[in-house]
Amino acid sequence: MSFLDKLKNKVQKAKGRGKEEAGRQSGDPYLEAEGRKDRASGGAKQVGEQAKDAAREARRTFRS
Repeated sequence: MSFLDKLKNKVQKAKGRGKEEAGRQSGDPYLEAEGRKDRASGGAKQVGEQAKDAAREARRTFRS
């Protein structure tokens, strides 16, 4: 996984955490839900990138 992809996913998760907390503090359930969605999306993207990394490593292992 490239450094930029990792950074983008972490930023998205952090942004989601912020939105979720802001929604909780202000009593806005829609903002809170949007924050949860952003966090889940960032996490899912990270899992996908990690799976690609694992496949790439497996190919390298068996190629040699």
